Amino acid sequence: MIIDRQSKRYIATGFGLLALAVTIGAFGAHGLKGKITDHYLTVFETANRYHFIHGIGMALSIYILNQYATPKDLRRVFLLFFAGIILFSGSLYILSIADLIGQPGLKFMGAITPIGGLLFIAAWLYSAAIFLREKG
Repeated sequence: MIIDRQSKRYIATGFGLLALAVTIGAFGAHGLKGKITDHYLTVFETANRYHFIHGIGMALSIYILNQYATPKDLRRVFLLFFAGIILFSGSLYILSIADLIGQPGLKFMGAITPIGGLLFIAAWLYSAAIFLREKG
C-alpha cells in the first residue's frame, strides 16, 4: 500500500501523541502519587488511557482509510481524533492537577471533557462511514 505524504504526517503525529502519552503516564505514575487525591489520580489515569487508545486509533484509522478516503476525509478523521485527545484527555489532565499547581479555578475544564468524548465518537463513526462507503 502506498501512503501519501500527508497521511504519513497524520500517522507520525499519532505516534508522537503516543510517545507523549507514555511520558505523561510516567509523570503521573511516579510524580503524582501521594501529591493528588486518589480520585484525581484515577481521573489522570483515565485521561492517559483514552490518550493512548485514541492515539493508536488515529494512526490505525488513517493507515487503513488511506486506500479508501479522500484527502479531505483523512484530514477530518485526523482532526476529530486530535481535537478529541486535546479536549478529553487534556481537560482531565488539567482537572486532576489543578489543586497541585495552585489553580483550582481550572476545575471548570471538567465541563470540556464531554466535548472531547463526542469528538472521539465522531472520529470512530466517520471512520466507519468512510470504510463502508468504499465499494469493494
